[in-house]
Amino acid sequence: MSKPKILVARAVFPEIIARLEQHFDVEANPSDTVFTKAGLIERLQGKAGAFTTGSERIDAEVLEACPDLKICANMAVGYNNFDIDAMTAAGVLATNAPDVLTETTADFGFALLMATARRITESEHYLRAGLWTKWGVDMFTGAEIHGSTLGIIGMGRIGQGIAKRGAHGFGMKVIYHNRSRLDPALEAECKARYVGKEELLKTADHVVLVVPYSAASHHTIGAAELALMKPSATLVNIARGGIVDDAALAVALREKRIAAAGLDVFEGEPVVHAALLDVPNVVLTPHIASATVPTRMAMARLASDNLIGFFEENKPLTPINPAVLATK
Repeated sequence: MSKPKILVARAVFPEIIARLEQHFDVEANPSDTVFTKAGLIERLQGKAGAFTTGSERIDAEVLEACPDLKICANMAVGYNNFDIDAMTAAGVLATNAPDVLTETTADFGFALLMATARRITESEHYLRAGLWTKWGVDMFTGAEIHGSTLGIIGMGRIGQGIAKRGAHGFGMKVIYHNRSRLDPALEAECKARYVGKEELLKTADHVVLVVPYSAASHHTIGAAELALMKPSATLVNIARGGIVDDAALAVALREKRIAAAGLDVFEGEPVVHAALLDVPNVVLTPHIASATVPTRMAMARLASDNLIGFFEENKPLTPINPAVLATK
């Protein structure tokens, strides 16, 4: 019996390809080409499955052109590259890779908060440019982290991880806003207090965004929200590009309406809004919050397990639209 054909859309660890080849006829992408939509459609012809990343948009046009496709396994916890309604209508399963990146991403979120508050990038650029000639009492003075108020918008697992780091490690007062309030036991574990979004923005010294991207969360932070924040406050986005209006943020940073921002994700990435590159009070990183070898390996392994589980037992580990399974 022939093996199902799958596409691995981006370059991944050789160990993952070797494992997949035990179960599938694999077309890999060792050159790590980011396919155009036409290129993706071409490579998905005759494929029953796809190992995807955030680079591959799976929408109605792709699905209609690829009738053999049965599953797309995303190597990410987010899946805004999937049109879930269209996939469900086409009978194509979507899976993601939650949980395995929680602690690593929370680590990075807190690192980005610290780098932003303490002006690490800005001061390093100053030093590298040969501008440091003497010590000064107010040179690159930043914001306190310990004892300050941390506001988290999006209190899922990663948000909870950041809350615990802030409350337990730095004695921060943690407030949060979420679509639904946490169980009281979880609130106590995170030492976090639920507040409205407006109160959070007005009160927090440091605002961290960890909400999933959707049409409803588009521009959760725009000009109006930035205007509510303290001039001394910082904003950190490790969620998804589009959660923040990057153009409005660049204006707020330039005009010092907020003190600084730390961004790991961007609207239209890998393109970054040009105005963000021109302001000094921002820390910019290229979507690397989950980037440790063990975590990226775990994400790739889970995506692989979803493909194997689906084809061999109709039991993927982390389905997003499980109703599809009932039709198989």
